[in-house]
Amino acid sequence: MQELFKEYLQTHGYWVLFLGTFLEGEAILIFAGFLAFQGYLNLYLVMFAALVGSFFGDQFYFHVGRTKGPQLLRLFTTFARKFRKALRLIERYGTLVAFVSRYTYGFRIVLPVILGMTTFPSHRFLYLNFLSALAWSVIFSLAGYLFGKTASLFIEDLQSYEPYLMLVLAGIIVCMWSSHFVVQRWRKRHARARLKRIQTRPRRTKTTHR
Repeated sequence: MQELFKEYLQTHGYWVLFLGTFLEGEAILIFAGFLAFQGYLNLYLVMFAALVGSFFGDQFYFHVGRTKGPQLLRLFTTFARKFRKALRLIERYGTLVAFVSRYTYGFRIVLPVILGMTTFPSHRFLYLNFLSALAWSVIFSLAGYLFGKTASLFIEDLQSYEPYLMLVLAGIIVCMWSSHFVVQRWRKRHARARLKRIQTRPRRTKTTHR
């Protein structure tokens, strides 16, 4: 069974990784890094596939924003709701946003699209996107690889516990996603409570002195 799994991954794994990183990719890249430690994939090819997929993904989204941005705002309400917040980030930080957009959960696709809708230079986005994709592919593939390396310090026969380790890794990723939603919900609740206090606060009346 493991030999069939290894053969399948060696045949199709890099294409699947390319497509996954083209769309989003952190979870699939971490898993690929772990599988590289287990010997199913080559770590350097994992990094390369992730680099190519994430780079061309963001270039595609940037081009979509440059050519079809206004239509997207009219068609997708979720995209339109994020537009103003993302635009404020771009106006404030500019070049930094172009570099860290793939690290921002919830804005991974939105930010490159909106950058394409602005006057941000295409050539500048190109090299920032490449540097960002390079760093991203190395960091997240090594995260999965080091997870396997750490597990090997405590477990001698990783092959026997491989399914359980993948479940643990999936649980860690789910916890990371969940923490993001919890923080976002807490911020929204805090903002609503603050707004309510401001609205219910009695206004001071000016007194005139004679």
